[in-house]
Amino acid sequence: MNKKTTAIGNGVNADKLGMNGTGVISSNSNMHRGTKISLRKMTVIGLLSAISIMLSMTPLGYIPLGPVNATIMHLPVIIGAVIEGPIVGMAIGFIFGVTSLIRAITTPTITSFLFMNPLVSVLPRVIMGLLSYYVFAFVMKISKKVSASAFITGVVGSMINTVGVLGMIYFIYADRYMEIIGKTGSAVKAIAALALANGIPEALVAAVVVSSVAVVIKRKI
Repeated sequence: MNKKTTAIGNGVNADKLGMNGTGVISSNSNMHRGTKISLRKMTVIGLLSAISIMLSMTPLGYIPLGPVNATIMHLPVIIGAVIEGPIVGMAIGFIFGVTSLIRAITTPTITSFLFMNPLVSVLPRVIMGLLSYYVFAFVMKISKKVSASAFITGVVGSMINTVGVLGMIYFIYADRYMEIIGKTGSAVKAIAALALANGIPEALVAAVVVSSVAVVIKRKI
């Protein structure tokens, strides 16, 4: 009687234990499963990061509206967080932030100094990638619908980006920012007006795109 037969005779299912023909417990299936997940996350990070980099090199990535640019660069970050989790979202957010920093250095405008600070250009984008996942997970528990959850996540994730970036500008550069744009009065009002002008269109676009993409991808995984 071999080891596999003994195991079965003792009431233990060898297949459940993952035994191979020699009676040795094999963890290959678990190892392959973990590898597939890891490779998939890496693939998603690579693909969406490439999209972010491509967008940063075209007029589509940053659309001039007033003293700063509106953007659709946040879309790959939110999509990555929704379909693959917070680590992927943070990684793509980091790439988004770095491209923003590099753009500020290589193609400077009067407000580029703001985005040369990683606290403005990078940190809010990493936080967006992290929180977007948890927003999606929370709403998903309540609604049980991918489309609705992704729609709300698109809005909230986009607003996290807008509030994060403009909030850091206010706390670090409020006076200098007002001087550069040639305005007097309340910096809060000026930055809030900018947040509404840029933030609302960005949030609506994010809601539609993230919801559409998430529904398609979630059906296939």
